[in-house]
Formats: sequence, structure tokens, C-alpha cells
Amino acid sequence: MNIENLKLFFYNIFSFDEKYPLQFTQFYFWVFFALVFALFSLIHSKKLLRNTFLLFASLFFYYKTCGLFVSLLLLSVLCGFFSGKMIYRSEKKSVKKVFATIGVSINLLVLCYFKYAYFFTDAYNSLFDKNLQIVNYFAIWANDLTGSHFDPSKILLPVGISFFTFQTISYIVDVYKRKTTPVDNILDFGFYVTFFPPLVAGPIVRANEFIPQLHKKFFLSKRQFGIALFWILNGLLKKIILSDYIALNFADRVFENPMLFTGFENLMALFAYSLQVYADFSGYTDIAIGVAMLMGFYLPVNFNSPYKAVNPGDFWKRWHISLSTWLKDYLYIPLGGNRKGKTRANINMMITMLLGGLWHGASWNFVIWGGLNGMGIWIHKIWKGMQNARRIWFSGTIFVLFIILNIIYPAPLFYIGTIWMGVILLGISIAFIYRTYFKKESISWLNKAWSIFLTFVFISFTRLFFRTGSNLDPSEANTTAWNTADSMIARIGGKWDTDTILPILYEYRIVFLIFAFGMIIHWLPLRYKKWYRLNFALLPIWVQWICVVVIVFTLYQFTSADLPPFIYFQF
Repeated sequence: MNIENLKLFFYNIFSFDEKYPLQFTQFYFWVFFALVFALFSLIHSKKLLRNTFLLFASLFFYYKTCGLFVSLLLLSVLCGFFSGKMIYRSEKKSVKKVFATIGVSINLLVLCYFKYAYFFTDAYNSLFDKNLQIVNYFAIWANDLTGSHFDPSKILLPVGISFFTFQTISYIVDVYKRKTTPVDNILDFGFYVTFFPPLVAGPIVRANEFIPQLHKKFFLSKRQFGIALFWILNGLLKKIILSDYIALNFADRVFENPMLFTGFENLMALFAYSLQVYADFSGYTDIAIGVAMLMGFYLPVNFNSPYKAVNPGDFWKRWHISLSTWLKDYLYIPLGGNRKGKTRANINMMITMLLGGLWHGASWNFVIWGGLNGMGIWIHKIWKGMQNARRIWFSGTIFVLFIILNIIYPAPLFYIGTIWMGVILLGISIAFIYRTYFKKESISWLNKAWSIFLTFVFISFTRLFFRTGSNLDPSEANTTAWNTADSMIARIGGKWDTDTILPILYEYRIVFLIFAFGMIIHWLPLRYKKWYRLNFALLPIWVQWICVVVIVFTLYQFTSADLPPFIYFQF
């Protein structure tokens, strides 16, 4: 290899190429991790050296994923570290509050600039009939300093900015509230914020959960190695087979042009997307947990079989747990929580859900999605306090109202509402009659299954606004997303040709079989999942590696040239 080839080799390694980001489904990531793990194995007993090495490896990982946006990550590290120090050293509460406010404000301003500039500018232009244009000053400065060629008229969203920003904010607030003590060493703190497995798509890791692990001796038993390997393989199977295959071969096609597909296909695309987004996001979390565990670090659980939820509130206790608890601790409770009566608690909950929707994306569709979830939680609270007879009267009244609306103003949305309330009314009536005549016989399992079904359908329909707001240019997200959602509602609530259902099921048979298999695995009792996870971990190493080879070969059969990135990278 001559000098020029050697220079080119190192240039390719240390330069940013957006075509080859270091994401878990790319071969380049596993080469990167193999090298990191090999060096880590040599120095793991020296804690400061180990943590420093992983800090710089994580910064390199983010640079290779996001280029110059690594400077924003460094800014978040510096802001969090020095804010925590100043808060802890200050004796007066007012001074502590000033430093906490400054630290939180800097993080929020950076987040708002990169994530919500289009949203707020569009809202301002609409409200005041103006025509303000976006200017990316960071792009101008970067072009002047480095000779790059970023477009100053477009703001690109740094991968994972919401995750590491919220992580730093939680640290600053916890230091201010004396829930944690500040980290003494900036290298340790930098490692906490930048640790690469959860960096770009979570989970959001609290300081009091992770920082104590920085000072623990590395330990990895054979069982822990097996469990870590299981999580990695499980995550890859979820991502590539359950998520990407369903997306590329069915869901994405329908969402891109709903009017080309039947009402049945649009409905099934909604249900398929629910599994897709879960498998995608929880798949990332599984891999992150496994990779971190191999290095002796433990990340919090982020999912607890969310489609086993029996109501919308229960769903949000199971879905993206690190965000749900973050919003509860740093938004809902500071707003007053449930300490000031039911009405105020419901208002606080709705504010939290609306802002939680906005956290996911700078589009009114995400706000609508968050609001619908909040409405679902609020209605379930009212529903829970009703007697069975009143539930029948309540649902029957809404059912009749939808029928009247559908007669006077025929519209797909009213038709969908009529069907939905009719299903609910039928289920409640059957349960009421059963309890009246068979009081001694329990049907709790059937009630639970019915509640899970209704919750899954409700969550899937709210995802109509979630999915149509995703992966869009922020400057046109609102209009495009709304048109897509409107088209899907028109198709689902329009006239169905039932003769096409069986041919559709046959045409997409592999997709529907994978969907059914994924849901069955998801609904398995937790004890069965623990059983096969533990038994895999207890297998001989050589058997585990045979499983790795078989699974990797299987995944290769499902891999396409244009594998979609993880959905939550955009958040």
C-alpha cells in the first residue's frame, strides 16, 4: 500500500460520510464496536482510562453519524457539567436557581432552534400574515470556519438531539433539587452524556442510575454475556424482519399514496405500522442494552410489552418508559401533578401529552397525536368511574349521535366513529348481560383481551397522525401530513369492496404472517420470554455462536440495499 492509498484509507475512516452512518444495522458499526470492545478489553480494569476511552469513542461515533453536529453534543456536555458545578457550589438558593435556569435554557434554546424553527416560524407567519424565512446561522458559521458547503436556507436536525438534551436537563434539575451530586470529573460526565449505545435514540438515562456505574469494577459473567448477546440478536430481528420488511413491502407503500389502495389495505397499514414502529424503536433499545451490557453498563428498561396495555394510560406506562417518566417528573409534577384536584390534574396531563407530542416532531400532526392520547387517558378516567348501566347509556348516546351526523353530513370520519362506537356498545352490552345472568362465573381474561384489543385499535388510529408527520421536510410537513391523514381516513371510512379482501390477504401473505407472528410473540406472557432468554444465555458458547451465524444469515435474506434508518433518529 503506497502513501497515497494509506492517506485515503485514513481519510475515509476519520471523515464524515452521510451515506455510511454508524447505525446498528450497518456493517460499519459492528466493525467499529469490535475495535472498541477489543481496546476496552485491554483497559477495562483502569476505570478513568476506560471511561475516557469510551468518551472519545462515543464522540467519534456521533461524529461519524452526524458530522459537525458533534459540536452541539460537546456544548451540551460543557453546559451540563459547569451548570451542575455552579449550582452545587452556590450557597444561596436564588443563585442556584439562576445557574439552573441558565443551564436548562441553553439546552432548550439549542433544541428549539434546530428542531422547532420551522414550526414556530410557520405559526408566526400564519398568525401575523408575515413571510419570515429561515436562516441557518450555524451553517453560515460552519462554512466560514471550515470551508463546508451547508445550505444556509435549511436547518438540518441533528440525530438524537432530543435525547441527549433531555438527559442533560434532567441532570441539571436533579443537582438543583439535590437528588444527585454533581460529577467531579468532566471526562466522567462527558462519558455519561455521550455513551454511544443510547446516544441517538435513547433510552434517556438518569444520572443517578448511570453515574454510579462509572466507578464499578467491570464484570461480565457467562450468563450476562449470553443475555447481552440475546438482546442484540433480538433487536436486530425486530428491526430488520418485523419493522423494515413490513415497512418496505407494505406500510410505506400505503402511506405514500393512500388513494391507490383500498380501505382494508389502509386499515391494515395502520395496524402494521403500530408493530413496525414498536419493533423499530424497541429493537434499537434491545441492541443498545446488549451492547452496553457487554461493556458492563446497564441501561433502564424502555418498553414493557406496550400492546398488552388495557387502556391508554397503561400504554404510556409501558411505551418509551424513559420519556414517559421524564415528562412526569420534569413537567407533569412541576405543573402541579394531581395535587390540586382532578380538574387541574387533567389539565396538567393534557399539557404534558401535548408537549410530549411536540417533543416527537415540529408538526401540528404530532400535537394532534399527543392530544388524542391525552383525550384517551382523560376519557378512560371518566369511563372507569361509571357503572355498567351508565356506560351503556353513555356509549349508546354517542353511537346515536354519530349515526345522526353521518346521515345529515355524510363523511368518512363520522362513519368510522359510528362503527367504533357500535363495537364498543356491543361489547359493553354483552358484558352487562353476561354479568346479570352469570354473576358467579368469571370472564376476567376475556375482559382483559377485549380491553387490549380496544386499546390497540385506539393507539393505532392515533398513529395515523404520528406516521404522516414523520420523515418529512419540516417546511412542508404540516400540509403533506394532513393530506395523507385525510386521504387515509377517506379510504378507511369510505365504501369497501369486500371481494378484494381475500386477494389482498394472499398478495401480502408474507407481510401478514410476519405481522401475526410478531403480535403473538409480543402477547406471550412475560414468564415465557424470560424462560427462553435465560435458556439461550445458559447455552454453551459454541451453540450461541451457531445461533449467531444462523440468525445473521437469516437477516441477510431480509436485508435490502435501502434499509430505513431507525424511526426515532429523527427525534
